[in-house]
Amino acid sequence: MENVSKHRLVVIVGSVREGRFGPVVASWVAEQARSHGGFEVEVVDLADVDLPLELPAMPPKFAGDGYPRPAGMAPLTAALDRADAFVVVTPEYNHSYPASLKAAIDWHFTQWTAKPVAFVSYGGGAGGRHAAQHLENVLSELNAVTVGAGLAFVNYFTGWQDGRPVSEDSAGYAKTMLDQLVWWAGALRAARRAAPYPA
Repeated sequence: MENVSKHRLVVIVGSVREGRFGPVVASWVAEQARSHGGFEVEVVDLADVDLPLELPAMPPKFAGDGYPRPAGMAPLTAALDRADAFVVVTPEYNHSYPASLKAAIDWHFTQWTAKPVAFVSYGGGAGGRHAAQHLENVLSELNAVTVGAGLAFVNYFTGWQDGRPVSEDSAGYAKTMLDQLVWWAGALRAARRAAPYPA
């Protein structure tokens, strides 16, 4: 039976690069979210999803439920559909986010609408912040709500040990992010149930 007191949080592993660090970060984020108590947590790894770059002629915004997605994308679409909130875990590639993440976003539309999104980025000196900034622009266009709090792990290759960030402050920053996601998830879920978003 669904626990209606909790919100459904999907943590997305955005990188599919060989040897990527994303699953380590996503596992820790999911652990923080489960400990938080406000979420039912699901981790979606884009490396497990069929994500072709060639898109159908009609955008998903107009095609609706009849949009012809590959069969291998069905688990991703279902996860995005049932989510009340998202955490996108992304590295920074050339001052932006991975093509795999853009493809996953572009294959969908209504799945993001009127739902909150937070970003956890990692990289070198910038900690992936350029990727998160670009994602804010893209997801805002899809009528998602990007929350103010997030995490950016600078020089992750020295800032993590045994699957956890070295800085003890990280858990506190994660809690703030999750608190904001809970607030927005509740407000937006109630709003979606009251009336369709006028997209």
